[in-house]
Amino acid sequence: MGTMTPMDDTHGQLVVITGMTGAGRSTAAKELEDLGFFVVDNLPPSLLPEVVRLVDESHGPAQPVAVVVDVRSGSFFQGLRSAIAHGVSGRTTSLVFLDATDEVLVRRQEAARRPHPLQQGGRLIDGLQRERVVLGDLRAEADLVIDTSALNVHQLTDRIAESFGTTETTRLRVSVISFGFKYGIPVDADHVADMRFLPNPHWVPELRPRTGQDPEVSAYVLGRPGAEEFVDAYVPLLTGVAEGYLREGKRFMRVAIGCTGGKHRSVAMSEEIARRMGEQGYVARAIHRDLGRE
Repeated sequence: MGTMTPMDDTHGQLVVITGMTGAGRSTAAKELEDLGFFVVDNLPPSLLPEVVRLVDESHGPAQPVAVVVDVRSGSFFQGLRSAIAHGVSGRTTSLVFLDATDEVLVRRQEAARRPHPLQQGGRLIDGLQRERVVLGDLRAEADLVIDTSALNVHQLTDRIAESFGTTETTRLRVSVISFGFKYGIPVDADHVADMRFLPNPHWVPELRPRTGQDPEVSAYVLGRPGAEEFVDAYVPLLTGVAEGYLREGKRFMRVAIGCTGGKHRSVAMSEEIARRMGEQGYVARAIHRDLGRE
């Protein structure tokens, strides 16, 4: 949102969770609570400064805080922006937006047998469309957008823990996700690269049953013509973008590296890119979305 305040050693972070109804806000809040955050659900934006002040007084300013804000809160967008901009001095603030496709959200709401807060007696899909209009600008300014369409509860909690499970909150977190194009491109990736220009270890009999995490497969992939050259060029590009993210107050970057099945080339290259990003001082982690699906 461009309003993040540099955090010193005496102040905990503030995480504001919002997003579409049914996208997993409660699950994210429960995980943050397990990670030691003081969590407040369904908070009117105008009360955000007061909640932070009370937490500072009762638990100390180092206590991390998470609040869940949704469309039930009324003057939503303007109130939230103002509260973050003026009411949380001294804390690093991250706005997390949870999203999913309309089809998935409808299915989840119907399973829960709860009406949408903006349904207004009409169809569920109408309420979702009104909510998307209300939240559109907020989604665009979020520090972290998580699409939960294809995530189960455990995968969503892993994403939250990956993002907020450490005290090193001032460093950019880079997730390098390997995937298989035949299973679809990760919809919440900031950058996507295609490794299908490299020879496929699938056609090497002794490498076929192994994965890109195997040293021999990794050496094979990185030893193909163009592989090292790609990494040598791509990592500086990512670090340049990363520095721009930090200047704009964003602390999360998701890089998707794809091959046909997400087993060999993308896995090996993701591990190497994450390793090099870590050497550059970023909190980098390789995640293998489709490993084991074959």
